Amino acid sequence: MKPLVTVGICVRNGEHMLRDAVESVLTQNFPQDQLQVVFVDDGSEDSTSKIISEYVSLLGNQAKAFRTPWRGLGYARNLVIDNADGEYVLFVDCDQIIKSNYIKTQVEVLEKNPKVAITAGTFKTVPNNLILNLEITPFIVDQLRYSQPRTFIWKTEKVIGTGGTTFRISALKQAGGFDEGIKGAAEDIELVLRIKKVGWQYRPNNAALYELHGGMSKPSDLWKKYFWYGYGCQRTYSQTRDAFSILRMTPMAGFVAGVFYSFPAYRLLSQKIVFLLPLHFTLKLTAWTMGFIKGQIGK
Repeated sequence: MKPLVTVGICVRNGEHMLRDAVESVLTQNFPQDQLQVVFVDDGSEDSTSKIISEYVSLLGNQAKAFRTPWRGLGYARNLVIDNADGEYVLFVDCDQIIKSNYIKTQVEVLEKNPKVAITAGTFKTVPNNLILNLEITPFIVDQLRYSQPRTFIWKTEKVIGTGGTTFRISALKQAGGFDEGIKGAAEDIELVLRIKKVGWQYRPNNAALYELHGGMSKPSDLWKKYFWYGYGCQRTYSQTRDAFSILRMTPMAGFVAGVFYSFPAYRLLSQKIVFLLPLHFTLKLTAWTMGFIKGQIGK
């Protein structure tokens, strides 16, 4: 039977988290014979390739695996698309865990809404990790505000990322796939904007996933992540100026955004730690700005 859903797992040096991500895919309450898993090991230097080989042996003809020298996420995700047999592709990063009804919910949304090409579930917080939960909280607020009217302060229709997101493969191909020149972050922003420009819609859903951000737990982890984001975003910005606003990515704008997020986040989560969001935003957008500047200088 031809699979309905291809799960794409693109990973580089993910030995510490990969098994949990794959197990969350294999324990779905969705028919396993309608699933396919395509692994791309993008130049790992740890035991990632060994772990992938174990799962390929377990899954047999339901799995494909590719190992490449480091080419970046744009290339890796296109490799998944080119080798996917399903009608839909769900990208699961090695630091993500999806709940058991996740794939079933993605399929239901896409099957019922033929004009929707992109759907994704809802992030959940995890216990005892301040930095990670501060990072996830704004995404939770954004998801709940998605359908509300835009204002000057709230740009409610956020551009969805790739990890944990399900796409119609026909829409991905119509839009031309990922930009393989983007080796770092922001390959998803640029592609999602192109998909929307050719007429497809995005719709969130309420299935749950945990985004662990590579095991983020310290301020230094946050800095490294956003320096990398900023560096990757410089190429996206040079090609698609409406991908994001530079003014909204400055440290001062980050502080203001943190203030505005704090109050709805507190109403939602009833946790006083959310009032640290202004400091959290300031730190990560300082890192983003430094990475972006480095990317511009290095063009």
